[in-house]
Parts: sequence; C-alpha cells; structure tokens
Amino acid sequence: MFFFQEGFTYRNFLLDVLTIFFFIVWFWLLITVASDLFRRHDISGWVKAIWVIGWIIFPFIFMLAYLIFQGRGMAERNMQQARQARDELRSAVGFSAADEIEKLGRLKQAGSISDAEFTRLRARLVQ
Repeated sequence: MFFFQEGFTYRNFLLDVLTIFFFIVWFWLLITVASDLFRRHDISGWVKAIWVIGWIIFPFIFMLAYLIFQGRGMAERNMQQARQARDELRSAVGFSAADEIEKLGRLKQAGSISDAEFTRLRARLVQ
C-alpha cells in the first residue's frame, strides 16, 4: 500500500503529524544531550569525541545509551546549574535570607500569617 497515492487522507495527516512530532523530539533530545555532554568537565575531550562519532554513526543507539547511562548525572547537573543561576540572581538582586525571615516575623506579629505558615516558609528560606 502506498499511502501517498491516496491523496490527502486522515491517515496520511496522522502519519505526517506523528513524523513531525518524532522529528521535533529527536532534535530536542539531541540538543539536550549534546549540551549536557559539552558542559561536562569530568570527562576528557576524547570521550566527548567518541560520543559524538557514535551519534553520527548510530544516532538512536548512542542517544539512548547516553540517556540510560548518564540520565541521573544529567538531572543532577541540571539541578546544580539551576541552583547556581538562582544564587547568582539572588546575589544580583540583593536577596538575603535573613531579610526575608525578618519580613516573615513581622507578618507573623501582625497576624497576616499563622505559625504553621511561618515555620513552613522559614524552612523553605533556610534551605
């Protein structure tokens, strides 16, 4: 059966949408994994080159292998990068946990927040 000889059908439309979806997901994974690989400082340039050559020769196998073997490390590195960006933003803006705790204390004294809310928000700031 040749799908494209039928013209514009619902089945052809669904196949096109599914193909475009997988194409977008593939490039999203490629960019995500490549950015993680090139941001790493714990592996050498030769290992990075081997991964890239593997992606060129066997793209699906090496992409899935990297996600399987380095998935947890990718998540940890992303969390670390987000934490670092948050800390840099806080230092640029002038955020201070002590100032925020003082503001929470004033809100508690004014009766705007309860004791439970105060302890919850204070614990979140201390983290």
